[in-house]
Amino acid sequence: DEYPDALESLEPVVEPSTFDPDVPADPAPARGRHSSAAKEEIPSYMRKSRRMRRILIVVVVLLVLLLAAGGYFAVRLFQTAQTAAYQQTQQQQSNQDTSSLQAGSEGNDATSTVKKTSAPNLTELLGCTQDDALAKVGRGAQVTVSNEVNEEDNPIKTEVRVALTDEPADTRTGTPTLYLGLDEDGAVVQAGYSAGTASLGYGTLSFSDAVKNESIIEKTLQEAGVSVPAGTVSLPADKTEYSTYASDGTTLVKEYCPFSGDIDINGVSHTWSAVLSYDYSVANASGNLADTIRIIYVYINA
Repeated sequence: DEYPDALESLEPVVEPSTFDPDVPADPAPARGRHSSAAKEEIPSYMRKSRRMRRILIVVVVLLVLLLAAGGYFAVRLFQTAQTAAYQQTQQQQSNQDTSSLQAGSEGNDATSTVKKTSAPNLTELLGCTQDDALAKVGRGAQVTVSNEVNEEDNPIKTEVRVALTDEPADTRTGTPTLYLGLDEDGAVVQAGYSAGTASLGYGTLSFSDAVKNESIIEKTLQEAGVSVPAGTVSLPADKTEYSTYASDGTTLVKEYCPFSGDIDINGVSHTWSAVLSYDYSVANASGNLADTIRIIYVYINA
C-alpha cells in the first residue's frame, strides 16, 4: 500500500480545468503608443491654459478695434472742431465788416492817401462859351456827352459832360469829370466837377467823418473857387435820410447826401451845391471795404 502500482504511475495526471465559460476572457492589451484613451486623458491645467489663450486673443483683438475706432473718431472730432472754428472766425469777420459799413466807422485814414489832383476853378468858367471853358480848364478836356434840355423855366438848355483825360484815373471811379450847363446863347451858367475822394487825397474815411471831421465838402468847394467856410454843411440827424439799406434792413448799400447854399462872388449872388456819394455794393459783394466807391460832386450856378 505504501508504494503505488508501477502501471498507475505511468498514467497521465489530469489537472482540473480553470476555464469558466461565464467569465469573459481578459481583453488583449492595446497596441501602439497613441491610443484613443490616451488622447482623451488631457490634463486639466492644459485645457485651462488653452481656454485662457483663446480669451486673451479675443480681448487683444477687441482692444485693437476699440483703439482704432477711438483714433478715427478723435481725428474726425478734431477736423470738425477746426472747421467750426474757421467758419465762426469767418462769420465774425463778416459781421465786423458789415458793422463797420453800417456804422460808417472804417477809420480816419486820410493821411495814408496821396492827393493826386484838385478841383478846377469853376467860378472862372461862368459866362464862358464851351470852347473857352475847355481851354481854361485844360487837363486833356474832351467832350464825351452833349444833351439838349427841353424844360420850361430851366435856364440850362444844353448839358455837356467832359472827361479830364490828363488827370490820373481812379480804378473805381474813373477819370475826373467836368460838367457844363449852357444857356440858350451857349454861355456857361452852371459848372461842376466830380472825382473820387481818394484822388483828392481823402482815404478810407467814413461818410460822417468825411463831412464832419474832414470838411470834405467845404474844402473841395474852396478848391473850385467857392469860399464856403468850414462847418457850413452838416448831415441830417437821422441817418436814414441819407442811407439806403438792402432788403434785410441792416446791410448798408449806399450813403448819398446833397448839400446847397448861397454865396456872394465879386458882388454877385450865386448858389452852390454838392453831393457826397458812397456806394457799398461792390464792397458788400467782395467783403473788402476798399472797394467802396466814394465820389464827390461840386457845382456853382450863375
